[in-house]
Amino acid sequence: MFGTIGWPEIILILLVVLLLFGAKRLPEMGRALGKGIREFKRSIKGLEDELDAPEKEEEKNEDNKA
Repeated sequence: MFGTIGWPEIILILLVVLLLFGAKRLPEMGRALGKGIREFKRSIKGLEDELDAPEKEEEKNEDNKA
């Protein structure tokens, strides 16, 4: 019953969103959602880079010693 979401459910959700927010607000909401997702990905990438930085520094130090 609650396992998957098919095309009829997706269309119903989109129609409800269209009725609630109107056609003029949907592009604004899409842009805002896209910006939020891009910012989230950027911060995740920044965290990964910060966590990898000490490991890369150690590798450079080991290479310089050899």
